Amino acid sequence: MGCVLAGCVLAGYVFASLPAAAAPRTYDLPEPTAQLRPAPGHEAGLAAAEAHCQSCHAVDYIAMQPPAQGAAFWTSEVTKMRKVYHAPVDEADGKAIAEYLAAAY
Repeated sequence: MGCVLAGCVLAGYVFASLPAAAAPRTYDLPEPTAQLRPAPGHEAGLAAAEAHCQSCHAVDYIAMQPPAQGAAFWTSEVTKMRKVYHAPVDEADGKAIAEYLAAAY
């Protein structure tokens, strides 16, 4: 009987200490430093991408897409963001963003 009582007391101590071990950890993330590339002649698309795309994506996400895919690829990506994910980007800004991304990436 004494062994059972000692086991219960030990289990009580273990379970009582679990909330302290489960406390959330906090840490600071570094500030993002990547910037969208300039593309001469596509300043409106750059501005639209900065205003719309970066609200959901880090610049690194854009930059890691396959390089030199061209206008069809970027038009498809922007259309997907608008139609499937309901990104709040109007048709004119979507066209400017796709043209900018095709020129810059």
